[in-house]
Amino acid sequence: MSTQSAKQTSYSKQTGTTPTYSTSQILKFAVPSLIGILLFLIPVSFNGNVTIGLGIMADWVLNTFGGAIPAFMTIILVASAVSSLLVKIIPVSFIKKDSFLESLLNVGSIWLALRVLGAAFAVMTLTEIGPEMITSEYTGVIVLYDLIPVLTVWFLFASLFMPLLLEFGLMDFIGTLVRKVMHPLFKLPGRSSIDAMASWMGSGTVGVLLTTQQYESGYYTKREAAVVATNFSIASIAFSLVIAKFIGIDHMFVPFYFTVVVTGIIAAVICPRIPPLSRKKDTYYEPVGQKIDEKVPSGVSSFQWGLQQAVEKAGGVKSAKQVVKKGIYNVVDIWMALIPLVMALGTIALVVAEYTEVFNILSYPFIPLLQLLQIPEAQAAAPAMIVGFADMFLPAVIGSGIESELTRFVIAVMSLTQLIYMSEIGILLIKSKIPLSIWELFIIFLQRTIITLPVAALMAHLFFF
Repeated sequence: MSTQSAKQTSYSKQTGTTPTYSTSQILKFAVPSLIGILLFLIPVSFNGNVTIGLGIMADWVLNTFGGAIPAFMTIILVASAVSSLLVKIIPVSFIKKDSFLESLLNVGSIWLALRVLGAAFAVMTLTEIGPEMITSEYTGVIVLYDLIPVLTVWFLFASLFMPLLLEFGLMDFIGTLVRKVMHPLFKLPGRSSIDAMASWMGSGTVGVLLTTQQYESGYYTKREAAVVATNFSIASIAFSLVIAKFIGIDHMFVPFYFTVVVTGIIAAVICPRIPPLSRKKDTYYEPVGQKIDEKVPSGVSSFQWGLQQAVEKAGGVKSAKQVVKKGIYNVVDIWMALIPLVMALGTIALVVAEYTEVFNILSYPFIPLLQLLQIPEAQAAAPAMIVGFADMFLPAVIGSGIESELTRFVIAVMSLTQLIYMSEIGILLIKSKIPLSIWELFIIFLQRTIITLPVAALMAHLFFF
């Protein structure tokens, strides 16, 4: 924030007035923010599907170039692994210390091993050379041909256009207006509502990306970032419809999605109030500190204060080049640092789910619970309650073979409300600087399952069956 902006903020807090801004200052906030809203938050009907502007662009690229993306990303993954190995083995003088290139390539041993593993899995799957458990259509093929193309394209557009939500004051403005709802209900700043909407309309991964950037920029505390990432990164309406169609309940989509929303809200109210989320520190990311101020001074309306925060935030953007450069850096970081982890850990998670009894064994305690809730075919449904930790789509795969429509309804709801799955969201969080371990993610996954299962079953029995 500039010295003049700081003086204006101090003045408004002391006197209960807000500074006067020129039309150009307000437009600098309003125009990019409006474009961001149109791209990320406004649902549109396109080719018979409900999506967002970003989704239309992503779908066009997937439909046009989707067949080439697995090979293209395999090259990127191999380049990431080889260049990271070279930086470790051979001192590279042209890479400046503390530069973007150094942070991208000079990684720790575990991350380096995962990059190499991700590249190896991608090459095996692409060439169909290697162990079947890696190259199977239920493991490596799902990750390389189904998951990675979607992530590649969505992250491309999300990273390039996300500054429209973050850099020009929209989150500051909306956050101030809705803080009175978000803080008492979820113990979160108002800007978290934008994260939820971006997930709901677009993609849960976009919501996590938004949350990590907000945390690393000083707008969420450790606790707030952990809560938002694990409770607000909800699946989009479009993906929810895919799940409903696959499991055979698309004719009940409205009651189905209504149940998803209700159960999700209940989990979002309860989970932040119990460990491990309740024990996270309310301190900001240390390298940047606190950058947020949604509290409205006395004598100033929420709208006035939100506008002031927004205009001052937009005023900090000095050039379009600065914004574009940041977006391109984000794309490169995700493609070369995150996608290799998706390939490595996502494949491993699916191998565990497909070729071992781990998830079946872990699901045994759910059999009596499902029977208590009067869910038909409880034994067949139990693995679906736990296998979602590996991938969100797996419960639907298990549930599609179950005869009872009520059971399939409940499984579909659970697959969307558990939220934490390692093939995508979990890896994003582990890679981020948000303080969440894989063990904590599993605990939160179980908490969400135990909280939402009775609600989903009760609503299914009382209202729909």
